Amino acid sequence: MAITRRDALLGVLLGVSAAGLGRAGWAADETAAATYGRVRSYADVRALAERMAREAFQDPPRVPERFAKLDYQGYFAIRSAREARLWSGSDLPFEVGLFHAGGLFQYPVRIFEIAGEETNPIGFDPARFTYGDVSPTVDEEGALGYAGFRLYDRLNWDRDVASFLGASYFRAVGGELQYGLSSRGLAIDTTRFGSEEFPMFRAFWLRRPAAGDGSLTVLALLDSASTAGAYRFVIQPGRTTVIDVDTAIFPRTRLDSAGIAPITSMYLHGENDYRQRDDFRPEVHDSDGLSMLTGSGEWIWRPLHNPATAHVNAFSDTNPRGFGLLQRDRNFSHYQDDRVLYERRPNLWIEPRGDWGPGRIELVELPAVDETVDNIVAYWRPEEPPQPDRPAELAYRMHWGTVMPDRLPAPARAMSTRIGVAGTPGRERDRRNRAFVVDFVGGDLLMLDPAAPVRPVITASRGKVARQTARYIAELGAWRARFELLPEGAEVVDLRMFLEHRGGALSETWTYQWHASDL
Repeated sequence: MAITRRDALLGVLLGVSAAGLGRAGWAADETAAATYGRVRSYADVRALAERMAREAFQDPPRVPERFAKLDYQGYFAIRSAREARLWSGSDLPFEVGLFHAGGLFQYPVRIFEIAGEETNPIGFDPARFTYGDVSPTVDEEGALGYAGFRLYDRLNWDRDVASFLGASYFRAVGGELQYGLSSRGLAIDTTRFGSEEFPMFRAFWLRRPAAGDGSLTVLALLDSASTAGAYRFVIQPGRTTVIDVDTAIFPRTRLDSAGIAPITSMYLHGENDYRQRDDFRPEVHDSDGLSMLTGSGEWIWRPLHNPATAHVNAFSDTNPRGFGLLQRDRNFSHYQDDRVLYERRPNLWIEPRGDWGPGRIELVELPAVDETVDNIVAYWRPEEPPQPDRPAELAYRMHWGTVMPDRLPAPARAMSTRIGVAGTPGRERDRRNRAFVVDFVGGDLLMLDPAAPVRPVITASRGKVARQTARYIAELGAWRARFELLPEGAEVVDLRMFLEHRGGALSETWTYQWHASDL
C-alpha cells in the first residue's frame, strides 16, 4: 500500500523539541538503564541487537490514548523553546531537539547521550513543553516520551539539517535547507502491498561532540517482528550533507524481501505524465528519476511516473557503485509552486562502501492521488537474503543535496522525458501509439558540432520503434531524441535508449516501462 507521508515530517520546522537530563520518567527508568545504559560504542549496539534477535519480539509501549489520538493540529500545538535542546547554550557545534511522542508517532523511543565513558538517559520532563489543551496528567507522565530528534549545526541554529522521526524514517538537507525525500533503516516486504512491515528504531545514542567537531555520531537500535539491527550514523552537514552508515542486521526469520538503504519519495505528475490532471502546477514531485551506476560502470536513468496500478521494476547488478532518487529539474517555472519549492528538493545518492555482491535495485511505483502520499520506493535487494544463521553487515555513504559527488563524472544525462500521442496532427491517430521526446545535456555532447551525426540507439521488448531521430536544439542547449512506440497489442513494453556518435556511446542509458493501463 502507499506510504502516507508523515504529517510531522512536513512539520519539522515547527519547533517541537526537548532535551537535557530530566527527572525520572519513561526514558530514564531502571529497566532502560540496565538494558541500554551500558552502550558506549557501535560494537555494543551490535551485540545488543544480536542478543535481541534471539529473543521473541516484544511490542513497544504506546503513549496514553489521549495523546495517540492527537490530530495534526493537536500534535503540533505541543511546543518547546530552543533552550530545551540538548547542548543549547554550550560552545558545541551541534544542538539536538527532540520530538514529543503522540499523534502519528505513538511509540516513544529511548534516547541517550554518550559523554566520554558515561552513558546517560535523556530523561523526559513535560515541564519542558507547552501543551495547549492536552497537558498530561500525573498518571500519564510516566508513559510519555520522545518520538525522535532533529539536528541543528552552528551555521544556522534556526533550521535543522537532519531529523529521525517515525518508525525507522530519517532525512537530511543540503545547502538549500529544504527537506524532501526520506530514507529508512530497512524495508521489509515493500512489494507485498498491504502487508509491509515497518521496523522501528527503539533507541538512539548521541555521542557528545567536541567543540571543533564537524560531524555527529548517532547509534541506533532497530527492532521488528522479523529482525533486529544495529546502526551507526556519522552525520556531516554541509552544502551536501554526508551520512556514513554502518549496519548489522540480525534476522529473527528469513528476510526474503529485505530492502537495503531504502529511499522513499513522491511523484505526482510531470512532463512524462500524459494522463488528465487538474493542477495549476505543471509538475509536482520530490524526485523525477532513479539514477544507477552499475558495477560495470554503466550509468542508467529511469524517469519516475505515477502509475494507474502498482509497478515494480528490478535492475540486476553485482557490486553496484551507486544509486539514488534525484530531482534533476531545478527550474522554478517548471513547477510554479512558490510555497513548497519543489525545485530545491534534495537528491539522495547511495554509495556502497565495500562489495555488496549480486542482487538488484528495485523500484516500486504506487498510484497517488495527491502530493501527501509517498508513492516511490527504491532500495537494494541482495540475491542472498539475510537469515537467522547468516546476518548481513553492510556499509554505505549517503549524499543529500542538489549536486552529485564531484568524483562521479557522468556522460550526457537525460534531463526531461515527454510522452504524448504519436502520429500526424490532422489525421486519425491511435492513442496507443506513443511519441517519446527525451532531451540529453552535458558530457561529450558539449564538444560536438550541432550538425554532428548523432543517432539514438533504441531497443523495445515488444512492439515496434519508428521515426527515431536526434538533433541539437539551440534554445535548450540540448540534444533531443525522438521516436514513436507502436505497441502492436502489447500491454507492457520495456524501452532502452542511448545516444551514439561514430560508434561510441555519448549518454547514459535511458530506460522506461510503458504500460497500456496508464492510458
